[in-house]
Amino acid sequence: MTPENRSGAKLRQVFICQHCGRESLKWLGRCPSCESWNSFESVSVDRRNSASSGGVPAASPESLSSVSLDETPRVSLGVSEFDRVLGGGLVPGSLVLLGGEPGIGKSTLLLQVCHHLADAHGPVVYVSGEESSQQIRLRAVRLGISGEHILLLPETNLEGVIDQLSSMRPGLVVVDSIQTMSLEGVAGAPGSVSQVRECTLALMRFAKQHFVSVLIAGHVTKDGAIAGPGTLEHIVDVVLYMEGERHSTYRLVRGVKNRFGSTDELGVFEMVASGLVPVENPSLVFAGREHDQIVGSVIVPIVEGTRPLLVEIQALTTPSGYGPPRRVATGFDLNRLFMITAVLAKRARVKLSDQDVMVNVTGGLRISEPAADLGVALAIASSVRDRPLKRRLVVFGELGLGGEVRGVSQPMRRIGEAARLGYGSCIHPVEAKISAEDGLQIDLISAASLRDAVTLGFDGAGASAGRQVE
Repeated sequence: MTPENRSGAKLRQVFICQHCGRESLKWLGRCPSCESWNSFESVSVDRRNSASSGGVPAASPESLSSVSLDETPRVSLGVSEFDRVLGGGLVPGSLVLLGGEPGIGKSTLLLQVCHHLADAHGPVVYVSGEESSQQIRLRAVRLGISGEHILLLPETNLEGVIDQLSSMRPGLVVVDSIQTMSLEGVAGAPGSVSQVRECTLALMRFAKQHFVSVLIAGHVTKDGAIAGPGTLEHIVDVVLYMEGERHSTYRLVRGVKNRFGSTDELGVFEMVASGLVPVENPSLVFAGREHDQIVGSVIVPIVEGTRPLLVEIQALTTPSGYGPPRRVATGFDLNRLFMITAVLAKRARVKLSDQDVMVNVTGGLRISEPAADLGVALAIASSVRDRPLKRRLVVFGELGLGGEVRGVSQPMRRIGEAARLGYGSCIHPVEAKISAEDGLQIDLISAASLRDAVTLGFDGAGASAGRQVE
């Protein structure tokens, strides 16, 4: 018997991939688009009642030359690190998705954003599908938020939510979370592929029509991706991920997609009793407290968007015993670690065939740029030799398979951050364009190859290779 919805319309049975949203008339063991196994689920769909296809008048075409270029000023959220990741503030009419693991601090951050924005720009609406009004009030009291201009709407029926929002005309809408929302005309339970997609499209249409910014929270799967169809990230304007170790007090907000700005920015927060506090100088956090010389430790200057950061990378090598040697990386790409160890063994004659190699980036940060290659290699060499590197040394550079040290972007910004924090010397690629700047005092040591860098990185070597910049 053909299934019917409440209005009596016949529903069509389709199979939808849970990862990418691809539809199929029959069940497939492997998705042809994203190549995921056993990801298709049966869904009943009524195309006529789809939130993305009905009830919206068609837009009239207009000449491209007549389109107004008046820039709409961004709205500051009152949280400096959050504004940084968004590219300077929130664009009116935008739809922003904030994803993260349960308990990472998404609801806390969104409530703080509501507090700052409500005090400056009028009432905001907090739509909660997971918590009651009493639970949200308890969190607000803990954070020291009065909530005078924050309107709570504990509802999961998105049609009723949009009706309420249309009459309120708030300055900001927060939906926590998108996986709890549902629409009457869409088959499937809340959190299913069809419900998540159609609810997001309905919120996008509301944001564009009423010129109201919408922030939605999203759960992540065990793989770290936003739960729901992969097309969810294509619908929204901005995608942000909240990261951090559960036992660490620091949280990172990283931009993955931003139609209004860069995706290279990184926001750093510290979790305290009063909520999430922006960290103004993250280099002091990730570079660790000042130590004497430590075996297997090196400081690497990286660049996240417009901000240079100093991070500490630690390496440990131990005899592998009877089994094959292992390679373990935390906060660093494992495949890149394989390449670095191979280049170390082949080009720098560092024996690693019988050694387990473990690399860790402190502070819960994940490094993806190749500028950390040389730092990882020197940390491993330090652990193998059981000798610390030079005191107050920073290192950056990309490694090639021939053992050459390649240049990276923005070398002077990296060196300037190291000099500002009192580091005394820096090993950098030969091809890096270095220019003297007033007040910058640091010993610059250029390295053409990995073998040179390994030699110059320890005390008693490379004194003549350095040059003082004053």
